[in-house]
Amino acid sequence: MILGRVVGTIVATRKDPRLEGFKLLIVKPIAPDGKDESGYVIAVDTVSAGSKETVLVVSGSSARMVDGCKDKPIDASIVGIVDTVSLDK
Repeated sequence: MILGRVVGTIVATRKDPRLEGFKLLIVKPIAPDGKDESGYVIAVDTVSAGSKETVLVVSGSSARMVDGCKDKPIDASIVGIVDTVSLDK
């Protein structure tokens, strides 16, 4: 799983028909302390996440196990909106 923050959206008017109806979001991976990590992930939003929300992203075959994503060309899915993160010291 990837912990990340939603930083944008993707609009693709021409795409694989199996992606019709899916919202695509740009997610910036973050460390548990909230600091940005390198790169970005484009993920299918399955939980109605919003801008700047902290989310959980699954990738690979796990992304296609989400309800409604089976047999779709999806490599990353947002599966949760994070309320809090706490690290044990």
